[in-house]
Amino acid sequence: MAENPLAEAAGERRAPPCTLVIYGASGDLTARKILPAIERLHRRRQLPAAFAVVGTARTEMDDTDFQELCRKAVPDAGPGWEEMTAGFRYVAGDYTATETFDRLKEVLAEVDEAKGTGGNRVHYLATIPALFDDIASALGREGMHEPRFDESFVRLVIEKPYGRDLASARELDRSVHESFHEDQVYRIDHYLAKETVQNTLALRFANAIFEPLWNRRYVDHVQVTVAESDGVGSRAGFYETAGALRDIVQNHLLQVLAVCAMEPPADLDATSVRDEKVKALRAIRPYETGEVARNVVRAQYGKGWVEGEEVVAYRKEEGVDPKSATDTYVAMRLEVDNWRWAGVPFYIRTGKRLPKRLTEVALTFKPVPHLPFTTRDAAGLSPNALVLRIQPDEGITLRFGAKVPGGANEVRDVLMDFSYGASFLQETPDAYERLLLDAMIGDPTLFIRTDEVEQAWSICDPLLIAFAEGEPKLVTYESGTWGPSEADELLSRDGRSWRTP
Repeated sequence: MAENPLAEAAGERRAPPCTLVIYGASGDLTARKILPAIERLHRRRQLPAAFAVVGTARTEMDDTDFQELCRKAVPDAGPGWEEMTAGFRYVAGDYTATETFDRLKEVLAEVDEAKGTGGNRVHYLATIPALFDDIASALGREGMHEPRFDESFVRLVIEKPYGRDLASARELDRSVHESFHEDQVYRIDHYLAKETVQNTLALRFANAIFEPLWNRRYVDHVQVTVAESDGVGSRAGFYETAGALRDIVQNHLLQVLAVCAMEPPADLDATSVRDEKVKALRAIRPYETGEVARNVVRAQYGKGWVEGEEVVAYRKEEGVDPKSATDTYVAMRLEVDNWRWAGVPFYIRTGKRLPKRLTEVALTFKPVPHLPFTTRDAAGLSPNALVLRIQPDEGITLRFGAKVPGGANEVRDVLMDFSYGASFLQETPDAYERLLLDAMIGDPTLFIRTDEVEQAWSICDPLLIAFAEGEPKLVTYESGTWGPSEADELLSRDGRSWRTP
């Protein structure tokens, strides 16, 4: 294999010998995210020779069928992928049946012998959420939660959503912790592994020019946007039971908000970073009775045009109840009641069938105390803003005022832009690459701790109750727009407006 120019950038981050056991190996998540991430890690030489994948699912397949599935999932694979997948194994069976786990233990022992993986296991739950507690309990019942040898490890990776509300999240935790210690559990939120989310820590804590401004003295308000241009697609069965609040707000949006609002950690180890994130989430002011309708907007997309294509309303999508009250858009105004952010509103929004796919955080700064320019000269001037683009074009933009060339004193907005692709001239690792590698290495920094899960659900639970009671009223927005007018009013009554990306 030719020398990989990215290997040096990867430094010492290389997975130890281990076997990745994927539950739900025949599913969509495995094909779209997990297998391509494994191939890229292999291409970057961040996987050892003593590495294997064992897939398990209810779908009837043998080893050869699974190996072919793995190859088809990565049609543009680099050299060595076919050779690597030739050692992958597969076990078909029910996730709770003892015979399934008896066979799985046999296969894992054979892999240890053949590949030298030393009994190290990473169990990855890529199934539907309803099966998480069943599989975790079965692993404990069958003795697969404990290391096979004194020096080996066993870890459990769990996909989102982690519960449907606070009560179910606690019940899932109870099931998981019956077999696994908290330091064995890795709860995934792939947004935390995106480069710009991680770079927020570097931007704030490695630069003297930003952190002094990152507070209520200088920041007027913060906007966090997670926009999707696609509709519900083939996920209607899941989405009808989730909605935007459960699907995006409870995890992605609140995690990004926590990273932006947190205090500086003592260092960047997992405990310090996650301690500060939890403190930020705990500082979010809960809604009092009657405050939800004034501070939250929930909506559902109607028909319209997105990226030049006419699309149907949510209720016309295949698999959706024609009378569905599921939210596909949520916007809200939050307050973070602590020394740094008191009085600074955080506006968050997420929705499907919006004009484009993007995720960004925008900090808008307060205006200068006195503007010496005339109203006419400053007509093209807006408040300073710092925009963190999380996807798709990862980077950072700073908006500030500059004089227009010429004899007049006209000033207008200009942009200073940083792009990852242009600055580093190398491929940005996918979020799943980073998370898979971290789970194998045993670095939990970018995974969600149990108290983070509970705090996020504590914020969302009152909204779920209000939504079930019809508060606030579900409104409709046209596909291809930035949401309903009610969301605009959420800001306009404060004399502000949503940023147009």
